[in-house]
Amino acid sequence: MKITSAVFVRGVTNEEDMIYDDLPQVAFVGRSNVGKSSIINSIVNNKKLARSSSTAGRTQEINFFLINNLMYLVDLPGYGYARGSFTNREIIFERIKWYIFNQNKNCNQCKVVFVVDGRTGMTDLDKDMYKFLVDNNKKIFILINKIDKLNLSEKQKCLNSIKVIIGDNNIIPYSAKMHTNKDMLIKILFLKN
Repeated sequence: MKITSAVFVRGVTNEEDMIYDDLPQVAFVGRSNVGKSSIINSIVNNKKLARSSSTAGRTQEINFFLINNLMYLVDLPGYGYARGSFTNREIIFERIKWYIFNQNKNCNQCKVVFVVDGRTGMTDLDKDMYKFLVDNNKKIFILINKIDKLNLSEKQKCLNSIKVIIGDNNIIPYSAKMHTNKDMLIKILFLKN
């Protein structure tokens, strides 16, 4: 599937602004600064579509991008860090959980791309979020981002450590910078559930 259009629709922080229509939604979830926005930009070949920052905790809204008028890519705020107080971090974590739990209410099998930093592997926060996704019966694809920053043995060590936690299912090594496995990811995004 070729991506021919990608448009930012809106950022959401409350129920009234949520998008509930018949189009599927694919949510990107992961820790702050893991590269979710950069991944979305790499998929659609537009470096300016999703706002990315080197400052952790910058994205605090749930951002909806309409792709080919067929589906939404949803950039969730990064968990684990937010500028400000512990309360702000908790609000963001709860916002992510609220979206995932209510995601497209009529679609229990909507996809989640769970982004893990290849340099750190799955942290305790990642493990907690993964458990939450599994407990809510989400179709999960693990995207190991920033693999361009790892040598061969580091890549294998990272893959092995994640497989211990989740098994062999749905793991995609990825590099937003180098577009590694971009075609594979796009194919997965557009597959029917």
